[in-house]
Amino acid sequence: MIYFDAAATTLEKPQQVRRAVFEAVNAMSSPGRGIHPAARLAEETAFQCRMEAAELFGVSNPENVIFTGNATHALNIAIRSLVRPGSRVVISGYEHNAVTRTLAAIPDVELTVVDTPLFRQDDAAQGFERAIADGCDLVICNHVSNVFGFVQPLERIAESCRRHGAPLIVDASQSAGVLPVRMDVLGAAFIAMPGHKGLYGPQGTGLLLCGEAQAEPIMFGGTGSASRQQEMPADLPDRLEAGTHNMPGIAGLLEGLRFVRKTGVRKIAAHERMLTAHASVQLLRLPGVQVFSTEDAFAQSGVLSFTVPGRDCEELGTALARRGIAVRAGLHCAPLAHRSAGTLPGGTVRLSFSAFNSKRQVEQFAAVLRQVLRENVTL
Repeated sequence: MIYFDAAATTLEKPQQVRRAVFEAVNAMSSPGRGIHPAARLAEETAFQCRMEAAELFGVSNPENVIFTGNATHALNIAIRSLVRPGSRVVISGYEHNAVTRTLAAIPDVELTVVDTPLFRQDDAAQGFERAIADGCDLVICNHVSNVFGFVQPLERIAESCRRHGAPLIVDASQSAGVLPVRMDVLGAAFIAMPGHKGLYGPQGTGLLLCGEAQAEPIMFGGTGSASRQQEMPADLPDRLEAGTHNMPGIAGLLEGLRFVRKTGVRKIAAHERMLTAHASVQLLRLPGVQVFSTEDAFAQSGVLSFTVPGRDCEELGTALARRGIAVRAGLHCAPLAHRSAGTLPGGTVRLSFSAFNSKRQVEQFAAVLRQVLRENVTL
C-alpha cells in the first residue's frame, strides 16, 4: 500500500516508536501512583517526554506540557478555558470541526471568520489585523489547513494579537513536527497538537502547551497528588491530567519527538514540500484535474488537494484504495475550509505526506489515477 494520509495519522512510524510502545506495555504502570519500579519508570518516561516537547516547542517550563488524548481534546481544554457565553472570537476560514463544533457548543459566541483566498498569506495577515483591531476576546487559528496545506502567517497573526491584547489559541495539528512552532516566539495562550501525525507517536496521544492563561479542566478525578482535597489541583500538569496516563502512547511519543528533533523539522518540511510540488506537477498533467496548489513553496506544506469535475471525490478515493493507494476524500471534518475555497458540497481528494514517502510513490500514484480516469470506473 502507498500511504498518502499522514494528515489524518502517520501510519509509518520509526522503529523505535514501535519498540517503545511494546516495552511500556510490559514494564510501566502509572506515574505518580506508587514508588515501585514500574511506577518510577513511568514517571521518568513522562518527564522525559515533557522535556523533549518543551525543548522542541520553546516552552520554558516542562510542567506546562500537558498530555491529552489527541488535538481535539487539547483544543477543547483551551477553548473552554477562555471562551464564555457572549465571547467575541476571531477564527480563520480554514478551521477544523475540532474548533468550530466546540465553539458552537458554547451559547451566544460572537464569531468573526477571516475568510481569505487560498495561499494568500498577506491577505490573511491583513484580515486578522482588521478583525482583531475591531475588538475580540480571543483569536483561534490553525497553522496549516488540514485540507489544502495552506500555511497561515502565524507569526504575523500572533504579533497582531500581542499588539491588541488578544489571547491566541493555535491549532498546530498539521504543523507540529513539520514547521517551526515555538511558544517563546508566538506567545500564545495555548498551542494544541496531536502526537500521532507529524510527531510520529501512536494514536491516542496529544499535547497541549500552556502559556500564561489560566487553564481550566474539562475532566475531574484522580491525579496521584493532593488526594485529600476535592478540587482539582491548581498546579500544572496535574490540573489537566485526571486519570491514568496512556503510558504506552507517551513512551512512543517520546521516541517520535526524538526522531523529529534528530531528523530536523526543516529537513522534514523540505522533503514534504518537494513531494507536494512533484505531486502537483504530476496531477496537472492529467486531463481535467483541478489542483489546489501554489508556486509559493512557503505558503503550502505537505498537504495537497485535487478534484476532477464530474467525478465524485469519495468514489475516486474508493477506486484508489482498491488499487493500493490510501488517500482521504470528502470534507475532511473541515466544511468551513471547503466553503472558503469553494469546494462544497463534494469536497476534495487529499494527498498528505510524511518523512517516509518518496517521489517514486508519487509517480506510482499518478499512474494509477491516470488509469482510473481513463477507464472512467471507480470500483
